[in-house]
Amino acid sequence: MPHTYRVREIAAQAGLSPATVDRVLHARGGVRASTVREVEQAVADLDRQQAQLRIGTRTSMVDVVVQAPARFSGGVRAAMEAELPTLRPAVVRARFHLHEGGSPGDVVAALGRVGRGRTDGVVLKAPDVPEVVDAVAALDARGVPVVTLATDLPTSARVAYVGADNRAAGATAAYLVHQWAGRPHGSGRADPTVVLVVRGRSSSRGEDEREMGFRATLRELAPAARALEVVDDEEDAGAVRRAVDAALAERPDVGAVYSLYAGAGGNGAVLAALDAAGRRCPVVAHDLDGENVDLLRRHRLSAVLHHDLRQDVRRACHALLRADGHLPGPVRSGTSAVTVVTPYNLPRSVLATP
Repeated sequence: MPHTYRVREIAAQAGLSPATVDRVLHARGGVRASTVREVEQAVADLDRQQAQLRIGTRTSMVDVVVQAPARFSGGVRAAMEAELPTLRPAVVRARFHLHEGGSPGDVVAALGRVGRGRTDGVVLKAPDVPEVVDAVAALDARGVPVVTLATDLPTSARVAYVGADNRAAGATAAYLVHQWAGRPHGSGRADPTVVLVVRGRSSSRGEDEREMGFRATLRELAPAARALEVVDDEEDAGAVRRAVDAALAERPDVGAVYSLYAGAGGNGAVLAALDAAGRRCPVVAHDLDGENVDLLRRHRLSAVLHHDLRQDVRRACHALLRADGHLPGPVRSGTSAVTVVTPYNLPRSVLATP
């Protein structure tokens, strides 16, 4: 039972006499097994309390680097700022480097600046491209841990990934589309011939996994169905509207839409294209950002696949604190559960927002 505490400290923690604790520590016998366990528990409690005191004596600086539309990066900032006070006794501050659109070079430059300064870790959402992987390797060489958020860089030197299980999210979307899409007022169900899959043009591992999960499950549930990809743009707000207009003109048999990523145009542009073509069909999207909440309230979206972003950033901070040795335990990746949100089960926190 290795420890660095005085007998009186352990005795006070365990609620036992110093003589009894001394007998246990020196294995002199004559004490019950339950008493030995009480002393062991007291030492473990003191270890945890000492760790809490240690992490409360310094401030950890976390850099949050995100390449995403403002609707998502703003959600990350809000989640992080809400969670920082809950991390006590650890004192954590955050700096934000948020990039809307642009090339991976913007993220690489931001990571380079972070690495040259004073930082205790990085929370990163970025495309899975070689230059970003190399930038993470450079941070690792400097002793700076990186946790990926929402989309992973599995071949990089990151210490953990936190976020949704994107493949499972895509599979869930396929299940919903299969259940909801069919002939209106018909007798029996008809699988949709075509499902539009809206995604971004960047090399995002998370988007790739969502689409792979969707396509694989749709093939399993509806072998005759076809997924037709429509590419959104992070910088051109009109791109997705034009792309959906063209797809609907070419394929009158579109029976559903899965918007796995909303870029500059957002899901409002997707729905505007459906309205212009006189189409009504199930639309499944991701994330409870302001636009999607409004569209759900107005019953324009059938469902939103949501995961708790606050839980994700909290796990990311814990992983960085463990990587730095300020919290005990191993550094582990963790995926958050995906919740199907409809107009009828919006979270209370969202309903309270005007």
